[in-house]
Amino acid sequence: MDLLVDVVGGGLLLFGAAFALIGGIGLIRLPDFYTRIHGAGITDTLGAGLILSGLMFEAGVSIVTIKLLLILLFLWLTSPTATHALANSALETGLKPRLADGEEAASTP
Repeated sequence: MDLLVDVVGGGLLLFGAAFALIGGIGLIRLPDFYTRIHGAGITDTLGAGLILSGLMFEAGVSIVTIKLLLILLFLWLTSPTATHALANSALETGLKPRLADGEEAASTP
């Protein structure tokens, strides 16, 4: 049973690290602000969630697990909200998204 918990926890940590790495690459490779925050926001939430879940498996039943769970819940609430607020403020200040052919979108009303 102990081996199964270690394998599941290690797998979650590995997948979480992979998602965080993919998000970092997305910040460099994606073409404009909106696609970058979309890629970073999703992989940040999922990557950190998987890492925290893996740490919960490794910690076992303890106060550390409860603290990690509270951090995970806080992250799930704040990360998408912050990404949305950032995109909304960029749109309100006039930063236009790029279209598929490389042109900027028309002005928003």
